[in-house]
Amino acid sequence: MQTGLDRLIADTRLRQRLAGRRVALLAHPASVTRALTHSLDALALLPEIQLSAALGPQHGLRGDKQDNMIESPDYVDPQHGIPVFSLYGEVRRPSAAMMAHFDVLLVDLQDLGCRIYTFITTLRYVLEAAASHGKTVWVLDRPNPAGRPVEGLTLRDGWDSFVGAGPMPMRHGLTLGELAHWFIAQFKLDVDCEVVPMQGWRPDDAPGYGWPLNERSWINPSPNAPNLSMARCYAGTVMLEGTTLSEGRGTTRPLELFGAPDLDAVAVVREMSALAPEWLGGCRLRPCCFDPTFHKHAGQLCQGVQIHVEDPTHYDHAAFRPWRLMALAFKSIRRLYPDYALWRDFGYEYEHDRLAIDLINGSPLLRAWVDDPAAQPGDLDALVRRDEAAWLEVSRPFQLYR
Repeated sequence: MQTGLDRLIADTRLRQRLAGRRVALLAHPASVTRALTHSLDALALLPEIQLSAALGPQHGLRGDKQDNMIESPDYVDPQHGIPVFSLYGEVRRPSAAMMAHFDVLLVDLQDLGCRIYTFITTLRYVLEAAASHGKTVWVLDRPNPAGRPVEGLTLRDGWDSFVGAGPMPMRHGLTLGELAHWFIAQFKLDVDCEVVPMQGWRPDDAPGYGWPLNERSWINPSPNAPNLSMARCYAGTVMLEGTTLSEGRGTTRPLELFGAPDLDAVAVVREMSALAPEWLGGCRLRPCCFDPTFHKHAGQLCQGVQIHVEDPTHYDHAAFRPWRLMALAFKSIRRLYPDYALWRDFGYEYEHDRLAIDLINGSPLLRAWVDDPAAQPGDLDALVRRDEAAWLEVSRPFQLYR
């Protein structure tokens, strides 16, 4: 399997099209060649490419920032002597001054296949800026490690945010290159954009189902994305950021588990199994204890649940539905503890007027279902199925890999 970066490095004719043009790179720590050389360093060695700037998304070009809303500054790269502009610092969108430094922007970002992952919002913003300033964008495509399955509520009108780049479900099933084409069509952008596709990416193949296991090393695209198991769970467990429950930050398995000091984890799993066992397919749930070293409930022993999706004897890629699983966990906690302070009220990704759980889901619909004692799993499932079917119809024409 070759990524778009691998293909650009290997194809002299492709690189020749960049000769004589000022080139910038938008990248992060997982932007590496198969030999694990960072794309900035690899591109700097190519005689046809004149690197004039680099840009870093959330967590930075080299991955220097740990948590959400921890900003990165602009700086000059000490090895290559070019300016590195932060798109998660004083600004989220590229400024005119940044755009003046290049003619072509190469986008080489590893996504996780989830709407809330801010790298896809940054992709939308750079496409819009390129359209405004007459710049060219090349997306060097990479795998979607979560594969093709689609799940979750579609973001509703008026709920766009830095964690909601457009009307798609939580688990969108596309690669970054495919999303670029969808953004251009959805927002009617007049931009010179080209996707350098992968070769040999087969998202339906076991055992990786989107990630080329045994072919590529896993590099954290963000500090709390340490492995494929996390990527598989993320479209559900990311919702924990909008709750008072720990998502496992401060442990070695972030976003694969959840819990709190005042939960009975065994009772929660029992309630989930009784309420909607069909939402628990394709994985194993294991009650456990953990003690976060930082973040929510730091230094407190939490009772929790780990979601296991690594063992092929119990992981079923088509059956695993992480968004429904976590929705069911919230509903079960609400049924067991009606007055539990589940929703976290705090500033989330620079939004202060709307609850984080609603920003994450792109509407209040999930929260309303959890908090309504009369609402049943079938009520939510019917709504979500309509959204998923509609997105599959909309997104299919943009798929580059059949």
